[in-house]
Amino acid sequence: MSLFIVGLDNTIVNLALPSIQRDLHSPPTGLQWTIDAYTVVIASLLMLSGSMADRFGRRRVFQLGLVLFGLGSLLCSIAPTTGALIAFRMIQAIGGSMLNPVAMSIITNTFTDPRERARAIGVWGGVVGLSMSLGPVVGGALVDAVGWRSIFWLNVPVCVLAIVLTAVYVPESKAPHPRRFDPVGQLLVMVLLASLTYGVIEGPGAGWGSPWIVGCFAAAAISAVALAFYERRRREPLLDTRFFRSAPFSGATLIAITGFAALGGFLFLNALYLQDVRGLSPLHAGLYTLPMAVMTGIFAPLSGRVVGSRGPRLPLLVAGAGITLCAVLLSTLDIDTPVWQLLLAYLAFGIGFGMLNAPITNAAVSGMPRAQAGVAAAVASTSRQVGASLGVAVLGAAVTARVTPSRGFAEASHLGWYIMAGCGVAVLVLGLASTSAWALRTASAVAAGEEAPREKALR
Repeated sequence: MSLFIVGLDNTIVNLALPSIQRDLHSPPTGLQWTIDAYTVVIASLLMLSGSMADRFGRRRVFQLGLVLFGLGSLLCSIAPTTGALIAFRMIQAIGGSMLNPVAMSIITNTFTDPRERARAIGVWGGVVGLSMSLGPVVGGALVDAVGWRSIFWLNVPVCVLAIVLTAVYVPESKAPHPRRFDPVGQLLVMVLLASLTYGVIEGPGAGWGSPWIVGCFAAAAISAVALAFYERRRREPLLDTRFFRSAPFSGATLIAITGFAALGGFLFLNALYLQDVRGLSPLHAGLYTLPMAVMTGIFAPLSGRVVGSRGPRLPLLVAGAGITLCAVLLSTLDIDTPVWQLLLAYLAFGIGFGMLNAPITNAAVSGMPRAQAGVAAAVASTSRQVGASLGVAVLGAAVTARVTPSRGFAEASHLGWYIMAGCGVAVLVLGLASTSAWALRTASAVAAGEEAPREKALR
């Protein structure tokens, strides 16, 4: 249910962007921040939330996340300005950071058999498809009939029901040896993500060479270097750099960033194209993208079964091919693009994205100590959110900066689709590299290195 409301929220908010723009008189950067304020905050706090769940109890933190997500949703529904909406989306994100990685940690500690875990992750990931299937239709109907504010009302009763069901059915669990809090590492992560995203979104308007934008990128670079230097010398770091010695884990992290950058950019550009360029209503725009959501719902659980029986390589190759094909089909977009071409592109993206989630999550938690499942799952979830925020920021900035009186949005969007094609190719290449025999040996070495000190301590 937590994954359902988060997935539903992402789909519906993107669909409602044109209505929010008209109602609140929001500039294009305001729309980008409506999406990225959520993803940047959630990415900044995911690892902290995973660590908190390991220390204080996964059920307790999960329920707190549901409360904050429901409260943030309620506040979003009454936001009077774009600034208020962005602030309330940040409250949503604080709660959202406590949902998916903690839920994944609960699943990981419940399903200990690798094959069962892979299938459970596939079923869990299939909810993404369900939420994306319902989101365009339900959200489009609500925006048409009631207005964009109603899309946030949906989350409140789901949160209340999930809190009750969690109290009844989910057992409490903690890590035997939770990691200490790392406030310095947490601050560096927040500065890195916020300054990088701000620079990318505001760069076209302020000027790439302006002191403020250059300062943002400098702050991001300094934070990244300082984070790597500091975490390597900390006994119990927020971000354990030793995990990245595992090629499958590092590959899954990069695949999550590039794959979800494609998703974030696709949803953002496509919603504006269908409604602002083709003049579709929110409901009709949702119906156009329904094939993508249906394919995601079908192929996400199938991907989990394939990962459990044959490994992650085939799903990753299909994911990269699907994303790339979609981008190629949309790279010639104009106001009169045939509907069959759009639907074919949406089908390709749905198949590709549906196959993407299970191998990412499986690589993140497999071969890592189960005691640190919350942190490991949070790294994978952070990578997804970082990718989604960068996708909206980079593709949105690249396209909106090219819109002129003589060059409309459709023509300007071609550069964005080329960037998305590059993301698909990256998923293909990284999928091949991270599933090679050499990559699997690095994962075994990391797992052995993590377990040896723990066994020695127990003896």
